[in-house]
Amino acid sequence: MTFICYPKCTTCQKAKAFLESQGADFTLRDIKTEHPTEAELRQWHTQSGLPLKRFFNTSGLQYKALELKDKLPSMSEDEQYTLLATDGMLVKRPILLCGDKVLVGFRETEWTAALNG
Repeated sequence: MTFICYPKCTTCQKAKAFLESQGADFTLRDIKTEHPTEAELRQWHTQSGLPLKRFFNTSGLQYKALELKDKLPSMSEDEQYTLLATDGMLVKRPILLCGDKVLVGFRETEWTAALNG
């Protein structure tokens, strides 16, 4: 299991504490220093079944600075993947890779189900 997070993010800290409280065995990956590649993002998007927009950190400074709220609707999926791969801080976090499941953002009920599934 791989836990992808930004260690200074409070939601990521809560998710990590949750995983530890469940006794989960995971590898931690810092999204800022080891950001996802375009190929990883494509794979995770496909596996997750989520809309690609869910992979964007819409509350992040980069998202706002680049005015992505206005630009994303007119961008192709390829352009969005390329952009996401340029900066880990654009990517929604935490991400949990758990078997064939990809969870984006921390929702305790979803994560509990993934760990027990």
